[in-house]
Amino acid sequence: MAKSKEETTETKAPKAAKAAKAPKEKKARVKKDEITLRHGKRFAASAAQVEAQKIYNLADAFETVVKAASAKFDETIDAAFKLGVDTKQGDQQVRGSVGLPHGTGKTLRIAVVAKGDKAKEAEAAGADIVGSDDLIERIQGGFLDFDKLIATPDMMVAISKVGKILGPRDLMPNPKLGTVTLDVTRAINEQRKGKVDYRAEKAGIVHVKFGKKSFGSQKLRENFLAVASAIIRAKPQTSKGVYLRGITISSTMGPGIKVDVTEVSSQATASN
Repeated sequence: MAKSKEETTETKAPKAAKAAKAPKEKKARVKKDEITLRHGKRFAASAAQVEAQKIYNLADAFETVVKAASAKFDETIDAAFKLGVDTKQGDQQVRGSVGLPHGTGKTLRIAVVAKGDKAKEAEAAGADIVGSDDLIERIQGGFLDFDKLIATPDMMVAISKVGKILGPRDLMPNPKLGTVTLDVTRAINEQRKGKVDYRAEKAGIVHVKFGKKSFGSQKLRENFLAVASAIIRAKPQTSKGVYLRGITISSTMGPGIKVDVTEVSSQATASN
């Protein structure tokens, strides 16, 4: 028996009523700020102590970078120098090394590739690893348990065989960095005391690690000025316009702090 129109309407009514019900309200979620989401609570706490757009004078910059380094380990402090150079040009390369007055705070493992008397000299000077062709063979096999590699000039042809292994890791001995030399004792001692290398990357930026949080602001500042002074002295003659364009310092886990370039240039030049 067919249903009447009235019965059909009554049957559909409850379904229509269900469809007409308002959707349940979702509980509003409190969004974390962008810094916390991207970097975590510790970084956000450190970033809160730094004015992102402020250009800090040297004294305030180093007090702030130490204060903002809140990790449980002894954070490394580094600097990024933005230079006005075109690294695609062979005569605008900026590369060298500089001794830090207070060292790096890091214990280095030093390897030396040398033969005969120079190998004995390296051992006497306290090199951690000494070898010649045998050490080169170990490197070819994947051995890289060292932080610096020093070599005598006569071993460089043999070392060139592992250049593709050492080069990308910044371990290749280089005369400009003082790591290709006959004065093996001096080279080892310089590395032990805290000699750091610097090199401009493709974008013209030089990154250098120059100490630990535990050094305190004064020693960090003195190490930093030694690096800045060396980079300023290394300005290529063909570099046009402003050479030192920007400087930022930071700790391993902390935010970047912009430093007054004019003050750095003045103090670094005065110390030359």
